[in-house]
Amino acid sequence: MLRRKIDQELLKWHQRTSFKPAFLLSGARNVGKTTSVRAFGRQYYESVIEMNFEQQPSLKRIFDGDLDIDSITEKLSAASLGRLIPSKTLLFLDEIQSCPNARTALKFIVEDGRFDVIASGSLLGLHYRQVSSYPVGFEHKVTMHGLDFEEFLWANGIDDETIDGLRRSYEQRKSVDEFIHHRMMELFKRYMIVGGMPRVVSSYVDDKDIGEVLLLQRSITESYRDDISKYAGRRKGEAKQVFDAIPMQLTQRNKKFKVSQVEEGGRLRTYEDALEWLYDAGIASFCHNVANVELPFALNTRASFFKFFMRDTGLLSSMSMGNAQSAILNGDLSINEGAIVENCIADLLVKRGYRLFYWDIKGRLEVDFLIQRDTIIVPIEVKSGCDYRRHASLDRLMAIPTRHEKRAVVLSPYNVAVTEQIDYLPLYMVMFL
Repeated sequence: MLRRKIDQELLKWHQRTSFKPAFLLSGARNVGKTTSVRAFGRQYYESVIEMNFEQQPSLKRIFDGDLDIDSITEKLSAASLGRLIPSKTLLFLDEIQSCPNARTALKFIVEDGRFDVIASGSLLGLHYRQVSSYPVGFEHKVTMHGLDFEEFLWANGIDDETIDGLRRSYEQRKSVDEFIHHRMMELFKRYMIVGGMPRVVSSYVDDKDIGEVLLLQRSITESYRDDISKYAGRRKGEAKQVFDAIPMQLTQRNKKFKVSQVEEGGRLRTYEDALEWLYDAGIASFCHNVANVELPFALNTRASFFKFFMRDTGLLSSMSMGNAQSAILNGDLSINEGAIVENCIADLLVKRGYRLFYWDIKGRLEVDFLIQRDTIIVPIEVKSGCDYRRHASLDRLMAIPTRHEKRAVVLSPYNVAVTEQIDYLPLYMVMFL
């Protein structure tokens, strides 16, 4: 079974000795939520009562009527879902977005304290209006993503000692041993192709069969299209158009999302709801343009200018554009105008908890990403070739006076180097930013 960072989050929650809220785990489909919770439940509880409200919609009736814990317990017992042992039972409410009353009931289950409860949902962001009363203060909310690059390294047998050595190189801005650097870059190229969906990663680790990887990825993208048809309502047509257009949009030299390339004569307001739906479903991420390089970035954005990245780069690779996998394995990271490597960095920054922004001047000079680290502005350029020390856009941005300190990062296939204003880091060190 894959080692996941969420395992430690669950363990810390389990070890709380005072007030223990419900653990609310959100995230897109296929990122491994159910697998992780089941494994955790088996290890730490005598009994696990699991309810999946999409697979067994009849179970929603347990949360009809009165929501006091005695009424709920009586119905759970009648449903014969397992033993209800006080202090030793985990209630696992999966796909809770399909049962809004169960979300409301979390408060009463927590207040009673007899049972621990984990709720999980793939589309929580899409159903928030249906919950009559949110259990504010009674939920510990965590978002789960597909595997990040560190988890991918674990899956491929890279031990903590090696990763700690890489972290020291990052913190001290010292070069990585060339053998280790080469190995990390080879694994990073494979991550660009495989991505972080657990089923796909497991298949790759077991068999190293890229053909099977592609089949699994295409199955997942089809399941996303099915979700759009099932849940996007009147927005499903536009949402499918946007979803299918993402690879083409990212292969443009200027990767700004253009509605006119989705539909001739199309207008942004027609597609705004569809874009937000894909974002709320955890399928894609916005990267907004900033008009001024000042903090906070959110107050300086231009709403109609943005890039739209796939949340999993392996899925983007499978949806792309020629034989991208072979080109990447052969070292051509600039394929498709660097779309896949830039998407990979965007995906990993989101997994690190960053909101994404970028800067440009009239579409000519562009810095790929801006992030905020404490009170420091960190412009990030992603370079795929040997000209990684040439960056006119970054130089222009660094020359702009601001009220905050700026420290730039250039991510490339090359080893660590440092100048007065810029840290040159290997692509894989994005996992430490």
